[in-house]
Amino acid sequence: MSELLGNLLVAQSGGPTSVINASVAGVITEAGHHGCIEEIYGGLNGILGILNEELIDINDEQASSIKGLRYTPAAALGTCRYKIDFKKKPEKAAQDMDRLFEVFQAHNIRYFFYAGGNDSQDTAHKIHLEAQKRGYDMRVMGVPKTIDNDLPCTDHCPGYGSVIKYNCATVTEVGLDVGSMATDDGSCCIIEVMGRAAGWIAAGTVLAKQGDPARPPHIILLPEIAFDEERFLARVRETVAAHKYCIVVCGEGLKNAAGEEIGADKTRLDAFGHAVLAGASEKLKEIVQGKLNLKTRTVLLGYAQRAAAHFASQTDSDEAFACGVEAVRSAVGGKSGFMPKIVRVSSNPYKWTIGLEDLANIANVEHFIPKDWISDDGFLPNEKFVEYAAPLVVGEVKVPTQGGLPQYVTLARVPVEKKLGARG
Repeated sequence: MSELLGNLLVAQSGGPTSVINASVAGVITEAGHHGCIEEIYGGLNGILGILNEELIDINDEQASSIKGLRYTPAAALGTCRYKIDFKKKPEKAAQDMDRLFEVFQAHNIRYFFYAGGNDSQDTAHKIHLEAQKRGYDMRVMGVPKTIDNDLPCTDHCPGYGSVIKYNCATVTEVGLDVGSMATDDGSCCIIEVMGRAAGWIAAGTVLAKQGDPARPPHIILLPEIAFDEERFLARVRETVAAHKYCIVVCGEGLKNAAGEEIGADKTRLDAFGHAVLAGASEKLKEIVQGKLNLKTRTVLLGYAQRAAAHFASQTDSDEAFACGVEAVRSAVGGKSGFMPKIVRVSSNPYKWTIGLEDLANIANVEHFIPKDWISDDGFLPNEKFVEYAAPLVVGEVKVPTQGGLPQYVTLARVPVEKKLGARG
């Protein structure tokens, strides 16, 4: 295939992770090794920013800043939750596509990389197909990212190892605190973690047990397993009788037998039409206190779990960077419409490599925890899950500090001159 000359555009989408910037660093670093890539641009706030022609010149960033992306959390380029929806809003979607390709043509974008989760891979796939339809020579690659770990075809997703590493440490520390105050009266602490449909994040906290049944978490509630109030209360009662306290981890998307999220606020919807999840742990607290008359507290980890770069997994960071590198190498080699994926070679010792997957097999497909990775009673993942997850938390990213605090980088964000009129 003939060499494609032109400019590269990289953007980020969806909820950030502690290693999403490592993937961007991989893209930028590898792009600098290929003469066919003339300019390197960043799109501010994902597709939404690109629609507004808000591009920045990566060549104006300091080399130390690009290197620093490997340990800096959040989305250095800014992110968004904007969907190009041909099913529900066909006219708007068509207008968006026209505008996107006006921006691509105006700035000679021939390489486009979009780092994100399910919806982001769907967007990348749509842009790839649209480029083919229009006869516009451009290579489009998705770059995997999501703490939810629910992208199919890849062994796991960049961002996942770090979030469960942080959450395991937090569950251990909270457990020690609660356990040290336990008396005959007993107590319960419910820790809520992210995960709307898939329970990968909640399940990952089982590593905190380190093989000891007495260590917390004592109960893990997954969105994949219908919540049974009576069985749950019986297990809490049994755990408190044995240890004087009980640590529960619940995924925010925990559902009842009817498939309804117990913490959903149906009066509020997010950008994709999902009910806002606003308190599964609080609902569980009401149940425990009301039925067992047990002192109960809640801990909502929220954004902290996905932003905790100070305790990120080195394995996770390395894999995130490698996905960015492979995306560029594959695009320069003539590939378009693919996503780099992590392929596990072995678990013990842990070995991995990077492969490619067609975006058509990724977009809008959710990957759930296999049923045979969960204990028969549904309250904890089993040894198969532990074997899968344990290698992903290994190693610590070294974050520079000053005055005892992390020193993360911020991009200069020098704007690229606009060539088009305002978006209609």
